[in-house]
Amino acid sequence: MVEMVVESVRVSLTTQNRVVILKDKSTERYLLIWIGPLEAWAIASAVAGVPPARPCTHDLVKSVVDELGAKVTQVVVNDLREETFFARIIMDNNGRHIEIDSRPSDAIAVAVRVKAPIYVEESVLNSAGVTPDTEEAPTAEAPTEKLDLEKLSAFQELINGLDTLDDLGKPKA
Repeated sequence: MVEMVVESVRVSLTTQNRVVILKDKSTERYLLIWIGPLEAWAIASAVAGVPPARPCTHDLVKSVVDELGAKVTQVVVNDLREETFFARIIMDNNGRHIEIDSRPSDAIAVAVRVKAPIYVEESVLNSAGVTPDTEEAPTAEAPTEKLDLEKLSAFQELINGLDTLDDLGKPKA
């Protein structure tokens, strides 16, 4: 598993679609996950430290976990099937290991609220991850073939066409 951080939440100004961009903590490797507008707001506002006027669903999950004496230890984006990502919220409740199936966007929104680490399975990164720097020396974990810059240009155009969300989850003016 690879530990990731929320690099940003962005919105396409032409389609209004949102994407959360996770970045590998130790390398320049990224995972882009398309998400809904409510989840984008939930992640962006929590990352920015903006509390909601009333608890949203992810705040409710945090409160329930806290009240039950459990702790979210991590979230894991663990699978990619038919272009759909899958995730698990992993908790500890007095030594009892609990794993809850989740959409990645919800798992990430919970993780940023409870300050739990976000991991992605290596197989998911191998299938859907993006590494913009092709000049890095290969490692034991990285494939030795160079990335095709023409294939990556579509991702660069996509990212350049997105706008970062403000603290309230809305496109910056």
